[in-house]
Amino acid sequence: MSHSQLKHLETVIGQMTRFDRPADAVLSAYFREHNKLGSADRHLIAETAFGALRRLIQLRALIAPEKATPRRLALVALMKFNKLNVKELTEATSAGEREWLGTVKGKTLEDSLEIRAELPQWVIERLGEQTPEAVEALGQGLMSMAPLDLRVNTLKMKREELLDRLNADGIACEATPYSPLGIRLKDKPALSKHELFKAGAFEVQDEGSQLLGLITGARRGEMVVDFCAGAGGKTLLLGAQMSSSGRLYAFDVSEKRLANFKPRQARSGLSNVHPQLLAHENDSKVKRLAGKADRVLVDAPCSGLGTLRRNPDLKFRQSPDSVAELNAKQASILASASRLVKSGGRLVYATCSLLPQENQAIVEAFLAEHADFRLVKMDEVLAEQKIPLQCGDYLELKPHLHNTDGFFTAVLERSQA
Repeated sequence: MSHSQLKHLETVIGQMTRFDRPADAVLSAYFREHNKLGSADRHLIAETAFGALRRLIQLRALIAPEKATPRRLALVALMKFNKLNVKELTEATSAGEREWLGTVKGKTLEDSLEIRAELPQWVIERLGEQTPEAVEALGQGLMSMAPLDLRVNTLKMKREELLDRLNADGIACEATPYSPLGIRLKDKPALSKHELFKAGAFEVQDEGSQLLGLITGARRGEMVVDFCAGAGGKTLLLGAQMSSSGRLYAFDVSEKRLANFKPRQARSGLSNVHPQLLAHENDSKVKRLAGKADRVLVDAPCSGLGTLRRNPDLKFRQSPDSVAELNAKQASILASASRLVKSGGRLVYATCSLLPQENQAIVEAFLAEHADFRLVKMDEVLAEQKIPLQCGDYLELKPHLHNTDGFFTAVLERSQA
Protein backbone atom coordinates (compact mmCIF):
# COMPACT_ATOMS: atom_id res chain seq x y z
CA MET A 1 0.00 0.00 0.00
CA SER A 2 1.63 3.24 -1.17
CA HIS A 3 1.25 6.69 0.36
CA SER A 4 -0.45 7.83 -2.86
CA GLN A 5 -3.02 5.00 -2.86
CA LEU A 6 -3.90 5.64 0.77
CA LYS A 7 -4.28 9.38 0.12
CA HIS A 8 -6.71 8.74 -2.76
CA LEU A 9 -8.70 6.30 -0.63
CA GLU A 10 -8.79 8.71 2.32
CA THR A 11 -10.08 11.51 0.07
CA VAL A 12 -12.80 9.35 -1.52
CA ILE A 13 -14.03 8.05 1.87
CA GLY A 14 -14.01 11.62 3.19
CA GLN A 15 -16.19 12.82 0.31
CA MET A 16 -18.54 9.82 0.51
CA THR A 17 -19.10 10.16 4.26
CA ARG A 18 -20.39 13.71 3.90
CA PHE A 19 -23.53 11.98 2.56
CA ASP A 20 -24.50 15.03 0.49
CA ARG A 21 -24.71 13.08 -2.80
CA PRO A 22 -24.75 9.43 -3.91
CA ALA A 23 -21.53 7.51 -3.27
CA ASP A 24 -21.34 6.23 -6.85
CA ALA A 25 -21.56 9.84 -8.10
CA VAL A 26 -18.69 10.79 -5.75
CA LEU A 27 -16.57 7.95 -7.13
CA SER A 28 -17.35 8.69 -10.79
CA ALA A 29 -16.48 12.38 -10.36
CA TYR A 30 -13.25 11.53 -8.53
CA PHE A 31 -12.11 9.12 -11.24
CA ARG A 32 -12.92 11.67 -13.96
CA GLU A 33 -10.82 14.24 -12.08
CA HIS A 34 -7.97 11.74 -11.58
CA ASN A 35 -8.09 10.10 -15.00
CA LYS A 36 -4.48 8.91 -14.84
CA LEU A 37 -5.28 6.37 -12.12
CA GLY A 38 -4.73 2.82 -13.37
CA SER A 39 -7.41 0.13 -13.31
CA ALA A 40 -5.81 -1.68 -10.34
CA ASP A 41 -5.80 1.50 -8.25
CA ARG A 42 -9.38 2.30 -9.26
CA HIS A 43 -10.49 -1.19 -8.26
CA LEU A 44 -8.72 -0.95 -4.88
CA ILE A 45 -10.20 2.49 -4.13
CA ALA A 46 -13.74 1.59 -5.23
CA GLU A 47 -13.91 -1.78 -3.47
CA THR A 48 -12.37 -0.50 -0.22
CA ALA A 49 -14.44 2.70 -0.09
CA PHE A 50 -17.72 0.84 -0.69
CA GLY A 51 -16.64 -1.86 1.77
CA ALA A 52 -16.09 0.87 4.37
CA LEU A 53 -19.61 2.26 3.72
CA ARG A 54 -21.15 -1.21 4.02
CA ARG A 55 -19.60 -1.64 7.47
CA LEU A 56 -19.37 1.98 8.60
CA ILE A 57 -21.28 1.41 11.85
CA GLN A 58 -18.80 -1.33 12.80
CA LEU A 59 -15.80 0.76 11.74
CA ARG A 60 -16.93 3.77 13.75
CA ALA A 61 -17.53 1.54 16.77
CA LEU A 62 -14.01 0.10 16.50
CA ILE A 63 -12.39 3.50 16.14
CA ALA A 64 -14.76 5.50 18.42
CA PRO A 65 -17.19 7.74 16.51
CA GLU A 66 -15.55 11.05 17.47
CA LYS A 67 -12.15 9.82 16.22
CA ALA A 68 -13.33 8.14 13.01
CA THR A 69 -11.55 10.39 10.51
CA PRO A 70 -11.55 9.40 6.81
CA ARG A 71 -7.89 8.34 7.12
CA ARG A 72 -8.57 6.10 10.10
CA LEU A 73 -11.63 4.62 8.39
CA ALA A 74 -9.46 3.86 5.35
CA LEU A 75 -6.72 2.23 7.41
CA VAL A 76 -9.04 0.03 9.47
CA ALA A 77 -11.01 -0.97 6.36
CA LEU A 78 -7.77 -2.04 4.66
CA MET A 79 -6.76 -4.06 7.70
CA LYS A 80 -10.15 -5.60 8.55
CA PHE A 81 -11.72 -6.17 5.13
CA ASN A 82 -8.78 -6.21 2.68
CA LYS A 83 -6.87 -8.36 5.19
CA LEU A 84 -3.69 -6.27 4.96
CA ASN A 85 -1.45 -6.66 7.99
CA VAL A 86 0.17 -3.68 9.72
CA LYS A 87 3.54 -4.44 8.09
CA GLU A 88 2.00 -4.13 4.59
CA LEU A 89 0.88 -0.60 5.51
CA THR A 90 4.38 0.51 6.60
CA GLU A 91 5.18 2.64 3.54
CA ALA A 92 1.95 4.65 3.84
CA THR A 93 1.76 5.13 7.62
CA SER A 94 3.65 6.64 10.54
CA ALA A 95 4.98 4.63 13.49
CA GLY A 96 2.22 6.12 15.67
CA GLU A 97 -0.47 5.01 13.23
CA ARG A 98 0.92 1.49 13.10
CA GLU A 99 0.95 1.31 16.89
CA TRP A 100 -2.67 2.53 16.96
CA LEU A 101 -3.67 -0.04 14.31
CA GLY A 102 -2.19 -2.77 16.50
CA THR A 103 -4.56 -1.78 19.33
CA VAL A 104 -7.57 -1.71 16.97
CA LYS A 105 -6.71 -5.15 15.57
CA GLY A 106 -7.27 -6.81 18.93
CA LYS A 107 -10.41 -4.86 19.81
CA THR A 108 -13.77 -6.66 20.01
CA LEU A 109 -17.03 -4.95 19.14
CA GLU A 110 -19.83 -4.52 21.64
CA ASP A 111 -22.71 -6.91 21.04
CA SER A 112 -25.56 -4.74 19.75
CA LEU A 113 -28.12 -5.43 17.01
CA GLU A 114 -27.23 -2.15 15.29
CA ILE A 115 -23.60 -3.28 14.94
CA ARG A 116 -24.38 -6.92 14.05
CA ALA A 117 -26.96 -5.96 11.41
CA GLU A 118 -25.02 -2.87 10.29
CA LEU A 119 -28.28 -0.89 10.22
CA PRO A 120 -29.06 2.43 11.94
CA GLN A 121 -31.41 2.18 14.92
CA TRP A 122 -34.16 4.15 13.16
CA VAL A 123 -34.21 1.58 10.31
CA ILE A 124 -34.33 -1.35 12.75
CA GLU A 125 -37.28 0.27 14.56
CA ARG A 126 -39.20 0.66 11.29
CA LEU A 127 -38.65 -2.82 9.87
CA GLY A 128 -41.78 -4.04 11.59
CA GLU A 129 -42.35 -6.91 13.99
CA GLN A 130 -39.23 -8.88 13.10
CA THR A 131 -37.15 -10.86 15.59
CA PRO A 132 -33.57 -9.70 16.29
CA GLU A 133 -32.38 -12.82 14.45
CA ALA A 134 -34.42 -11.88 11.35
CA VAL A 135 -33.12 -8.31 11.43
CA GLU A 136 -29.53 -9.55 11.74
CA ALA A 137 -29.97 -12.01 8.84
CA LEU A 138 -31.42 -9.23 6.68
CA GLY A 139 -28.60 -6.86 7.64
CA GLN A 140 -25.97 -9.48 6.82
CA GLY A 141 -27.62 -10.04 3.43
CA LEU A 142 -27.57 -6.30 2.72
CA MET A 143 -23.82 -6.22 3.45
CA SER A 144 -23.08 -8.85 0.79
CA MET A 145 -22.00 -8.05 -2.76
CA ALA A 146 -24.83 -8.03 -5.31
CA PRO A 147 -24.43 -10.37 -8.30
CA LEU A 148 -24.56 -9.06 -11.87
CA ASP A 149 -27.82 -10.10 -13.54
CA LEU A 150 -28.84 -9.74 -17.18
CA ARG A 151 -32.27 -9.87 -18.82
CA VAL A 152 -32.54 -11.39 -22.27
CA ASN A 153 -34.45 -9.34 -24.84
CA THR A 154 -36.90 -11.95 -26.07
CA LEU A 155 -37.55 -9.94 -29.24
CA LYS A 156 -34.02 -10.80 -30.34
CA MET A 157 -32.93 -14.01 -28.63
CA LYS A 158 -33.97 -16.89 -26.37
CA ARG A 159 -32.39 -17.22 -22.93
CA GLU A 160 -30.77 -20.59 -23.69
CA GLU A 161 -29.17 -19.18 -26.82
CA LEU A 162 -27.79 -16.18 -24.90
CA LEU A 163 -26.44 -18.47 -22.15
CA ASP A 164 -24.63 -20.56 -24.76
CA ARG A 165 -23.18 -17.50 -26.51
CA LEU A 166 -21.93 -15.87 -23.30
CA ASN A 167 -20.39 -19.09 -21.98
CA ALA A 168 -18.71 -19.63 -25.36
CA ASP A 169 -17.22 -16.13 -25.01
CA GLY A 170 -15.71 -17.12 -21.66
CA ILE A 171 -18.33 -15.25 -19.61
CA ALA A 172 -19.36 -17.79 -16.97
CA CYS A 173 -23.09 -17.56 -16.27
CA GLU A 174 -26.24 -19.49 -15.40
CA ALA A 175 -30.01 -19.06 -15.50
CA THR A 176 -31.59 -17.13 -12.61
CA PRO A 177 -33.81 -19.25 -10.35
CA TYR A 178 -37.01 -17.16 -10.50
CA SER A 179 -37.07 -14.96 -13.60
CA PRO A 180 -37.46 -16.91 -16.86
CA LEU A 181 -35.65 -14.03 -18.60
CA GLY A 182 -32.66 -13.73 -16.25
CA ILE A 183 -29.01 -14.74 -16.45
CA ARG A 184 -26.63 -14.43 -13.49
CA LEU A 185 -22.94 -13.86 -14.17
CA LYS A 186 -20.26 -15.48 -11.99
CA ASP A 187 -18.03 -12.38 -12.24
CA LYS A 188 -18.51 -8.74 -13.25
CA PRO A 189 -17.00 -8.29 -16.70
CA ALA A 190 -17.35 -5.04 -18.66
CA LEU A 191 -20.22 -5.66 -21.05
CA SER A 192 -20.87 -2.32 -22.75
CA LYS A 193 -18.65 -3.21 -25.72
CA HIS A 194 -19.96 -6.77 -26.13
CA GLU A 195 -21.50 -7.25 -29.58
CA LEU A 196 -24.69 -8.77 -28.14
CA PHE A 197 -25.16 -5.83 -25.76
CA LYS A 198 -24.70 -3.35 -28.60
CA ALA A 199 -27.19 -5.38 -30.65
CA GLY A 200 -29.77 -5.11 -27.85
CA ALA A 201 -29.88 -8.84 -27.06
CA PHE A 202 -29.66 -8.19 -23.31
CA GLU A 203 -29.81 -5.50 -20.63
CA VAL A 204 -28.28 -5.39 -17.17
CA GLN A 205 -31.16 -5.77 -14.69
CA ASP A 206 -31.43 -7.27 -11.19
CA GLU A 207 -33.58 -10.39 -11.09
CA GLY A 208 -35.91 -8.74 -8.57
CA SER A 209 -36.52 -5.84 -10.94
CA GLN A 210 -37.28 -8.34 -13.71
CA LEU A 211 -39.93 -9.96 -11.53
CA LEU A 212 -41.69 -6.58 -11.02
CA GLY A 213 -42.04 -6.23 -14.78
CA LEU A 214 -43.21 -9.82 -15.24
CA ILE A 215 -45.80 -9.43 -12.46
CA THR A 216 -47.31 -6.48 -14.33
CA GLY A 217 -48.33 -9.09 -16.92
CA ALA A 218 -48.39 -6.86 -20.02
CA ARG A 219 -49.86 -8.53 -23.11
CA ARG A 220 -49.91 -8.00 -26.87
CA GLY A 221 -52.10 -5.14 -28.07
CA GLU A 222 -52.77 -3.65 -24.62
CA MET A 223 -52.35 -0.08 -23.42
CA VAL A 224 -49.76 -0.12 -20.63
CA VAL A 225 -48.26 2.72 -18.57
CA ASP A 226 -44.94 2.64 -16.72
CA PHE A 227 -45.78 5.57 -14.45
CA CYS A 228 -42.30 6.17 -12.95
CA ALA A 229 -40.18 4.83 -15.80
CA GLY A 230 -36.78 6.23 -14.74
CA ALA A 231 -34.07 4.98 -17.08
CA GLY A 232 -36.52 2.44 -18.52
CA GLY A 233 -35.30 -1.02 -17.51
CA LYS A 234 -38.79 -2.27 -16.68
CA THR A 235 -40.29 -0.36 -19.63
CA LEU A 236 -38.13 -2.42 -22.00
CA LEU A 237 -39.28 -5.65 -20.34
CA LEU A 238 -42.94 -4.62 -20.64
CA GLY A 239 -42.44 -3.76 -24.32
CA ALA A 240 -40.94 -7.18 -25.01
CA GLN A 241 -43.82 -8.85 -23.12
CA MET A 242 -46.15 -6.97 -25.49
CA SER A 243 -44.12 -8.14 -28.54
CA SER A 244 -43.72 -4.45 -29.44
CA SER A 245 -47.48 -4.17 -30.11
CA GLY A 246 -50.14 -1.99 -28.46
CA ARG A 247 -49.12 1.27 -26.77
CA LEU A 248 -46.62 1.55 -23.93
CA TYR A 249 -46.21 4.91 -22.21
CA ALA A 250 -43.04 5.67 -20.24
CA PHE A 251 -43.79 8.55 -17.86
CA ASP A 252 -41.19 10.33 -15.74
CA VAL A 253 -40.61 13.76 -14.19
CA SER A 254 -36.87 13.71 -15.04
CA GLU A 255 -35.81 14.82 -18.50
CA LYS A 256 -32.33 13.40 -17.88
CA ARG A 257 -33.63 9.92 -17.04
CA LEU A 258 -35.81 9.85 -20.15
CA ALA A 259 -32.85 11.03 -22.26
CA ASN A 260 -30.78 8.14 -20.86
CA PHE A 261 -33.60 5.80 -21.92
CA LYS A 262 -33.41 6.75 -25.62
CA PRO A 263 -30.27 4.74 -26.55
CA ARG A 264 -31.61 1.73 -24.61
CA GLN A 265 -34.90 1.93 -26.49
CA ALA A 266 -33.03 2.19 -29.80
CA ARG A 267 -30.97 -0.95 -29.02
CA SER A 268 -34.04 -2.90 -27.91
CA GLY A 269 -35.82 -2.70 -31.26
CA LEU A 270 -39.12 -1.69 -29.58
CA SER A 271 -41.45 0.49 -31.64
CA ASN A 272 -44.44 0.73 -29.26
CA VAL A 273 -42.87 2.89 -26.52
CA HIS A 274 -43.94 6.53 -26.06
CA PRO A 275 -41.75 8.38 -23.52
CA GLN A 276 -43.56 11.33 -21.89
CA LEU A 277 -42.03 13.99 -19.62
CA LEU A 278 -44.40 14.95 -16.78
CA ALA A 279 -44.31 18.13 -14.72
CA HIS A 280 -45.79 16.21 -11.75
CA GLU A 281 -48.04 13.22 -11.06
CA ASN A 282 -51.20 15.23 -11.87
CA ASP A 283 -49.96 16.50 -15.26
CA SER A 284 -52.63 16.95 -17.95
CA LYS A 285 -50.91 14.17 -19.97
CA VAL A 286 -52.00 11.78 -17.21
CA LYS A 287 -55.61 13.00 -17.27
CA ARG A 288 -55.90 12.35 -21.02
CA LEU A 289 -55.43 8.60 -20.43
CA ALA A 290 -57.95 8.34 -17.58
CA GLY A 291 -59.71 4.97 -17.55
CA LYS A 292 -57.94 3.70 -20.68
CA ALA A 293 -54.98 1.61 -19.44
CA ASP A 294 -55.04 -2.18 -19.12
CA ARG A 295 -52.01 -2.14 -16.81
CA VAL A 296 -50.25 0.59 -14.87
CA LEU A 297 -46.92 -0.04 -13.12
CA VAL A 298 -45.96 2.36 -10.32
CA ASP A 299 -42.35 1.74 -9.29
CA ALA A 300 -42.58 4.55 -6.76
CA PRO A 301 -39.81 6.86 -5.54
CA CYS A 302 -38.68 5.38 -2.24
CA SER A 303 -35.90 5.25 0.35
CA GLY A 304 -34.06 2.60 -1.71
CA LEU A 305 -33.13 0.66 1.43
CA GLY A 306 -33.60 -2.60 -0.47
CA THR A 307 -30.60 -1.67 -2.64
CA LEU A 308 -28.03 -1.31 0.17
CA ARG A 309 -25.83 -4.01 -1.39
CA ARG A 310 -25.24 -1.56 -4.26
CA ASN A 311 -25.90 1.75 -2.47
CA PRO A 312 -24.72 1.33 1.13
CA ASP A 313 -24.69 5.11 1.68
CA LEU A 314 -28.51 5.27 1.52
CA LYS A 315 -28.91 4.09 5.11
CA PHE A 316 -27.06 7.26 6.18
CA ARG A 317 -28.54 9.61 3.55
CA GLN A 318 -32.13 8.71 4.43
CA SER A 319 -33.87 9.55 7.71
CA PRO A 320 -37.28 9.23 9.38
CA ASP A 321 -38.15 12.69 8.04
CA SER A 322 -37.17 11.86 4.45
CA VAL A 323 -39.20 8.62 4.62
CA ALA A 324 -42.24 10.57 5.88
CA GLU A 325 -41.89 12.94 2.89
CA LEU A 326 -41.65 9.95 0.56
CA ASN A 327 -44.79 8.42 2.08
CA ALA A 328 -46.83 11.50 1.10
CA LYS A 329 -45.39 11.38 -2.43
CA GLN A 330 -46.02 7.62 -2.76
CA ALA A 331 -49.67 7.98 -1.72
CA SER A 332 -50.19 10.87 -4.14
CA ILE A 333 -48.54 9.08 -7.09
CA LEU A 334 -50.48 5.85 -6.50
CA ALA A 335 -53.79 7.76 -6.33
CA SER A 336 -53.00 9.66 -9.53
CA ALA A 337 -51.85 6.55 -11.41
CA SER A 338 -54.99 4.66 -10.38
CA ARG A 339 -57.13 7.04 -12.46
CA LEU A 340 -55.59 5.60 -15.64
CA VAL A 341 -56.74 2.04 -14.95
CA LYS A 342 -59.76 0.80 -16.91
CA SER A 343 -62.47 -1.47 -15.46
CA GLY A 344 -60.93 -4.90 -14.91
CA GLY A 345 -57.43 -3.45 -15.37
CA ARG A 346 -54.51 -3.84 -13.00
CA LEU A 347 -52.44 -1.38 -10.97
CA VAL A 348 -49.06 -2.65 -9.75
CA TYR A 349 -47.39 -0.78 -6.87
CA ALA A 350 -43.70 -1.49 -6.21
CA THR A 351 -40.75 -0.10 -4.27
CA CYS A 352 -37.15 -1.13 -3.63
CA SER A 353 -37.70 -0.47 0.07
CA LEU A 354 -37.94 -2.87 3.02
CA LEU A 355 -39.99 -0.56 5.24
CA PRO A 356 -43.69 -1.39 5.80
CA GLN A 357 -44.42 2.38 5.94
CA GLU A 358 -43.51 2.61 2.23
CA ASN A 359 -45.11 -0.68 1.28
CA GLN A 360 -48.07 -2.37 2.98
CA ALA A 361 -49.14 0.85 4.72
CA ILE A 362 -49.39 2.75 1.41
CA VAL A 363 -51.39 -0.06 -0.23
CA GLU A 364 -53.74 -0.50 2.75
CA ALA A 365 -54.43 3.27 2.92
CA PHE A 366 -55.10 3.34 -0.84
CA LEU A 367 -57.54 0.41 -0.66
CA ALA A 368 -59.37 2.05 2.27
CA GLU A 369 -60.01 5.11 0.09
CA HIS A 370 -60.66 3.33 -3.24
CA ALA A 371 -63.46 0.78 -2.85
CA ASP A 372 -63.36 0.04 -6.59
CA PHE A 373 -59.95 -1.66 -6.24
CA ARG A 374 -59.17 -5.03 -4.65
CA LEU A 375 -55.90 -6.72 -3.75
CA VAL A 376 -54.99 -9.66 -6.00
CA LYS A 377 -53.07 -12.27 -4.00
CA MET A 378 -49.47 -12.39 -5.17
CA ASP A 379 -49.41 -16.19 -5.24
CA GLU A 380 -52.18 -16.05 -7.86
CA VAL A 381 -50.18 -13.57 -10.00
CA LEU A 382 -46.93 -15.54 -9.70
CA ALA A 383 -48.74 -18.70 -10.77
CA GLU A 384 -50.12 -16.83 -13.83
CA GLN A 385 -46.56 -15.90 -14.83
CA LYS A 386 -45.17 -19.37 -13.95
CA ILE A 387 -42.70 -17.85 -11.46
CA PRO A 388 -41.66 -20.51 -8.89
CA LEU A 389 -42.23 -18.45 -5.74
CA GLN A 390 -44.87 -18.39 -3.01
CA CYS A 391 -45.30 -15.13 -1.09
CA GLY A 392 -48.90 -14.77 0.13
CA ASP A 393 -50.56 -11.40 -0.52
CA TYR A 394 -47.47 -9.41 -1.54
CA LEU A 395 -44.12 -10.02 -3.19
CA GLU A 396 -41.40 -9.30 -0.63
CA LEU A 397 -37.92 -10.07 -1.95
CA LYS A 398 -34.91 -9.99 0.38
CA PRO A 399 -31.20 -10.37 -0.43
CA HIS A 400 -30.47 -13.09 2.15
CA LEU A 401 -33.45 -15.19 1.05
CA HIS A 402 -33.67 -14.59 -2.72
CA ASN A 403 -30.25 -13.14 -3.67
CA THR A 404 -32.00 -10.14 -5.26
CA ASP A 405 -32.28 -6.54 -4.16
CA GLY A 406 -35.02 -5.91 -1.60
CA PHE A 407 -38.33 -5.33 -3.41
CA PHE A 408 -41.99 -5.04 -2.48
CA THR A 409 -44.86 -5.42 -4.96
CA ALA A 410 -48.65 -5.42 -4.68
CA VAL A 411 -51.16 -6.04 -7.49
CA LEU A 412 -54.49 -4.20 -7.35
CA GLU A 413 -57.39 -4.80 -9.74
CA ARG A 414 -60.16 -2.35 -10.62
CA SER A 415 -63.63 -3.88 -10.40
CA GLN A 416 -65.63 -4.35 -13.59
CA ALA A 417 -68.03 -1.45 -14.23
